[in-house]
Amino acid sequence: MSKFDEVLTQAVSSGAVPGLVAMTGSAAGVKWSGAAGERAPGQAMNVDTVFRIFSMTKALGSTAAMILIDRGKLDPNATVESILPEFAKIQVLDGFDGDEPRLRAPRSRATIRQLATHTSGLVYEFWNANIPRWMAKTGHPSILSGLKASLFYPMVFDPGTRWDYGIGIDWLCQAVEAVDGRRIDKFCQEEILGPLGMTSTAFECEGALAERLASVNARSADGRFAAFELAPPAHPEFYGMGHALYSTAGDYMRFMRMFLNKGALDGTRVLSEKGVQTMLSNQIGDLRVGKLTTVAPPITADVDLFPGTPKTHSLGFLRVESDVPGMRSAGSQGWAGVLNTHFWFDPARDVAGVIMTQTLPFAEPRFLAVYEQFERAVYGEA
Repeated sequence: MSKFDEVLTQAVSSGAVPGLVAMTGSAAGVKWSGAAGERAPGQAMNVDTVFRIFSMTKALGSTAAMILIDRGKLDPNATVESILPEFAKIQVLDGFDGDEPRLRAPRSRATIRQLATHTSGLVYEFWNANIPRWMAKTGHPSILSGLKASLFYPMVFDPGTRWDYGIGIDWLCQAVEAVDGRRIDKFCQEEILGPLGMTSTAFECEGALAERLASVNARSADGRFAAFELAPPAHPEFYGMGHALYSTAGDYMRFMRMFLNKGALDGTRVLSEKGVQTMLSNQIGDLRVGKLTTVAPPITADVDLFPGTPKTHSLGFLRVESDVPGMRSAGSQGWAGVLNTHFWFDPARDVAGVIMTQTLPFAEPRFLAVYEQFERAVYGEA
């Protein structure tokens, strides 16, 4: 049994996860893949299992925008409202006067780049207490509703003043649609999924894909996992590129290998080499990615990846600015989905890795320990 297999089987036997898939590769191809545990009761997890990848969707949405930037059709410095005039009605939530939200106009205009880098002022309700309070007061739907009206969260800071995690990519891909004319699912199929041979990645999990879909489990108060229902909305009013996709470890590895190959895979080019260089560079200047403190513990733990390591954001990913000892190199890119699907790729070392399960809470320390063991095993072999 390889050290990778040992990491996976120990993760299942220890109760860290009911089942998981992992894979590592390079620009040239997949180096190792494996699975352990169950994807659903009585069904073995295997490498072709389909996962709700939630926020791993964001990187594909950002790539869609980068394709248009690469072609000179989208300016990352353009204001959002110059492309989507309705964005101008969004205000900054400064707090509450009693029960009444205190709103004001933003002091700066959010740009396309700020949507892509989570510096626009838009944040999720899971890590900022004012947003769920505002939603409860106003009856505003969650972005996970699939309703177009759900896009209009307030900002919680002026654009460009800090990094905080939110729904920017959902708006970014509304801009892609406006500029290109194709709906985002069609755009992604024709420009990313089809060219990269990502045949098990889809906006709707139906037919044969549904037969391979893993079930979701949430950690209950007694420490055990129990079945839990969570999925992107089916056939929504708009596809939110913050969360909409289903995929497999193998498909996502093909996506990452495109970046390791500087924009091309198997002879098909998606981005120019210059476009990849731009996309993967620090796009937030002196700002830094900080800790996310949960206000919804059943859904997510606190998120503080690589504490002490300076982190920025590229146009598609979290980026580490210094080497992590025994793990990824400076300039490596990565992110994750709320059901604990995680990935990274390291251009300096020609390494990519993905590890996927379907559990809550997100970033649970027990799972992150498994992720770290896997990544350290990858670099032990690299």
